[in-house]
Amino acid sequence: MREQVQEVLDKLRPFIQRDGGDVELVDIEEGIVKVRLLGACGSCPSSTITLKAGIERALVEEIPGITEVEQVL
Repeated sequence: MREQVQEVLDKLRPFIQRDGGDVELVDIEEGIVKVRLLGACGSCPSSTITLKAGIERALVEEIPGITEVEQVL
């Protein structure tokens, strides 16, 4: 499952990097993916939207068993 999550994150990464940020996979526990937003995305007021509407939606749609994405600092 970790490889599948990493593949989806790699597809999203260019869009995140275009805004000066990046995303790092930290852990996966019981269907919850934990990521760290880096660079400009770490402190951006829109980071919650990026996390939920972008990253979470893509992961939940593409990988069975993923239910949520959480940001860790």
